[in-house]
Amino acid sequence: MRRLIDKLALTHSLTKEEWISLIADRPEQEYLFAKARRAAQTYYGNAVFIRGLIEFTSYCKNNCFYCGIRRDNRKAARYRLGKEEILDCCRQGYGLGFRTFVLQGGEDAYYTDDLFAGLISEIKSSYPDCAVTLSAGEKPKESYRRFFEAGADRYLLRHETADEAHYRILHPAEMSFASRIRCLTDLKEIGFQTGCGFMVGSPGQTPEHLAEDMLFITELKPDMVGIGPFVPHHNTPFAGEAGGTAEQTVYLLALLRLLKPDLLIPATTALGTVDPDGRERGVLAGANVVMPNLSPVGVRKQYALYDNKICTGDEAAECLSCLKGRMERIGYRIVTGRGDPAKEPGGISCTT
Repeated sequence: MRRLIDKLALTHSLTKEEWISLIADRPEQEYLFAKARRAAQTYYGNAVFIRGLIEFTSYCKNNCFYCGIRRDNRKAARYRLGKEEILDCCRQGYGLGFRTFVLQGGEDAYYTDDLFAGLISEIKSSYPDCAVTLSAGEKPKESYRRFFEAGADRYLLRHETADEAHYRILHPAEMSFASRIRCLTDLKEIGFQTGCGFMVGSPGQTPEHLAEDMLFITELKPDMVGIGPFVPHHNTPFAGEAGGTAEQTVYLLALLRLLKPDLLIPATTALGTVDPDGRERGVLAGANVVMPNLSPVGVRKQYALYDNKICTGDEAAECLSCLKGRMERIGYRIVTGRGDPAKEPGGISCTT
C-alpha cells in the first residue's frame, strides 16, 4: 500500500478503486502520517492557524437526521445573537489576536440578506486586516454574491457526502443533493475561498462513499476541507447509531493533505470530543487550523449539534491559552494573521 500513498503524494490523484483500497484497510498509517506532516510543513511550516468561531443562532429550518438543532427537535434550546452581541465577540477576539472570524449557524430566516450584508460590512470596516468566514448553509447565488460584495472572504458548506443515495439517508426528502452541490459551485464561481467537507462514520457510510468524497474534492478544488467524526445526538433519529472514530478521521485527514497539500484543514472540536487528544492527533496527521469558540459562554451549550461537545464552558482566553499549550507540546505553534491558503510551497513559516 505504500505504493498508493506514494502515488497520491506525487500525483495528488487516485482512481476510485485505489481510493477504496486505501480507505477500506487503513494500511501503513504511520508512514502516511509522516508523509502528510511533511506535505503540510512544505506549505505552512509548523503553523497552526486560529479562527474565532461565533455560533450566532441555534434556529434552523432544516431537519437533517444527524443534527441536534434540527427543526423537529422540540427539546433544543434556541437562541439568536443580535448584531451588537456578534460585534462584541469580534472585539473580544480581535484583542486576543484572532484575525479570522467564522460566523456559523443554522439556516435561520431571521438573518436576512440585508442584516447579514450590513454585519459583514461593519466587521470588515472595523477590522480591515481580518477575514470573515460564513457558514450559514444553502442560499441563492445572488445572496452569496451580496455577502461577497459586502466583504466576506470565505464560505464553509459541508457537502456531507458526495453520493446522492447516501445523502438521502442523512437528510429528509425536502432537502436536495443537487442543491447542495450547486451551492458549492456557485461559491467557487463568485470567488469565495470555499470549504466543503463530510462526516466520518455517518450512518450508512461505506469506503465507496468516502472514495466518492475524495473524487468530488479532487474535482471541486476547494480551499478548505473540514471533516470530523459523526457524533450522535440523543434527540435525533440517529441517536442509537454508532459514532465515527478518531482513528478513521485522522487517517482520512492525512489522505486529504496528500490529495491537496495546500488545503486549510481544521482539527475539529468533534475530533477533540471523541478523543481527548484528538486535535493534537489531527495536527500530527496534517491539519493546520483550530477554531476556539468566541460565542458568549451563556449560549454555547445551546449550540448542540451533537452530544458531549467540549469547551462549552471555557472563556475565549482560556480556550486559546489551552490550545497554544497543546500545540506547543507537539512541536507546533499557534499563529495570528488571516491564514489564507498558501499559493506555493514555503508560503508561510512557523515564525509568521
